[in-house]
Amino acid sequence: MRRTFVAPLLGLLGLAQSPQPPANTTPAVWVVSSLTRVVRGDIPGQLTTPHLYAARGEYEAFQIAVRAPTSGLTLQSAVASDLTNGAGGSLSSSNITLYREHYVQVTASSPDRHGSNRSLGPGWYPDALIPFVSPNTGSPLAGGAYQAAPFTVDPAGTLTIWVDVWVAPGTSPGDYAGTVTLSTDQGDLSVPWTLTVWNFTLPLKSTLRSAFLYGDMSSLAADEELLRHKIEPLREPSWEQSTLINSFGLGDVGLSFWSGADAKNCTMSAAPSASQIQAAVAAQQTGLSTYIYSADEIGACASLFPVVQQWAQSMHQAGISNLVVIPPTPALYDDGTGTGRSAVDIWVVLPMQYNSAGIGQVQAKGDEVWSYNALVQDGYSPKWLIDYDPINYRIQAGFLSQSQGLTGLLYWRVDQWSPDPWNNVNNAGQFGNGNYPGEGLLVYPGKDVGLSGVVPSMRLKQLREGVEDYEYVAILKRLGRGDWALGLVRSVAPDWRNWTRDANALEAVRHQLGAEIDRLSNPTATTAVRKR
Repeated sequence: MRRTFVAPLLGLLGLAQSPQPPANTTPAVWVVSSLTRVVRGDIPGQLTTPHLYAARGEYEAFQIAVRAPTSGLTLQSAVASDLTNGAGGSLSSSNITLYREHYVQVTASSPDRHGSNRSLGPGWYPDALIPFVSPNTGSPLAGGAYQAAPFTVDPAGTLTIWVDVWVAPGTSPGDYAGTVTLSTDQGDLSVPWTLTVWNFTLPLKSTLRSAFLYGDMSSLAADEELLRHKIEPLREPSWEQSTLINSFGLGDVGLSFWSGADAKNCTMSAAPSASQIQAAVAAQQTGLSTYIYSADEIGACASLFPVVQQWAQSMHQAGISNLVVIPPTPALYDDGTGTGRSAVDIWVVLPMQYNSAGIGQVQAKGDEVWSYNALVQDGYSPKWLIDYDPINYRIQAGFLSQSQGLTGLLYWRVDQWSPDPWNNVNNAGQFGNGNYPGEGLLVYPGKDVGLSGVVPSMRLKQLREGVEDYEYVAILKRLGRGDWALGLVRSVAPDWRNWTRDANALEAVRHQLGAEIDRLSNPTATTAVRKR
């Protein structure tokens, strides 16, 4: 389950090696990338000083692991210093969020399709992230059943800390250094780290569109947490939209019309009128793209297609788009008006549906194609369940979406909690005969850590990293280097069946993309390129 960096990547990430003290007498401290899971019983690694690379407006992360000695260990606090560049510049510690990783038990693995991408099996996995302070205010948390510290680690047990840094848009490019200090009952454990800030800025509004649904926990704080991870909630009340647009880059809003049609219900309500839709659009903040998520997984409901066309006609008259979870279907390639416009503007497909002959056809018409994920539909594509390698979540959102020409990402629910989600992420029998640990669960209840809203999972962090990977390619396309970038991306993510499981390979591609944007952002380098 655990990957260590191979030699070529050590130099790339600037990870120094140093001897560790024996784990049985003193704590052993090491660091790993954000794409590595540290599981109970892992042998302490030799990497101790991470070097990250990030654009302005980007999040980056690494993890600190501590193996407790045989006497055990109590974590008392964790504090990050400011990052400084030696020339008077700094990145405030308020932009660094520390979390203690909370382990959950997968009691039975996800169903096995016996393909190339398989469950890692039952066991204890880090997933929920408990912040040491409020990510919104920096204030201490209190009143929750779970806390980041103090926290006691069993003898020879493992403690892991997730370190998130956000590079503010105004940060000067260059190299920065700082430390994270863990205070324990056996003394302070100090981890130095460095960050190279590249000379370009990611946009506040993500290029990759998305629609992730809350069931019960939708609130301003919960919406902010999704957007902080570059993921858009399906709907937001109009009175909250201004804050989300200006501070978090909200770009889309799904209107609250729903036909009732899904895989279990081949019936559809009458279409709203264009005037009703226009009134709903007028109630939203200006500048947002609007759409209606009108039906879900209705590929087997051919009798509904004329009604889908009626819904599309109302939406198109009102000037908005129709999103339907369905693979491209010839009967829906026309909305019934004779204009040639499809009845579906945003087709949302599973990876196993992507090979449909219609994908290229609808994309050529100007329709969008998004992907989504649920359960274990095949044996080869990425999965979003807890018992799969972390690269699954990142590569679908990022490089696979780019290589397949996809423009968005959808997920049916993020807060599908058991009565005790901190201790039970299993759901055997809920979605069929199998267990799908973590299905519909990408956030955890904030109230249980003394926080309003929700707290993220590590899997949500991986999705965020994937959205940022997608953004790198989008920037290179705008800079005229799209073909080069896509060629590099396809070396690790050519299609749904053939994508790398090697975190080092993915990270190496991401670094090359970032370095190229940084080079092109240097006026001297840009001039030189133009002269050639």
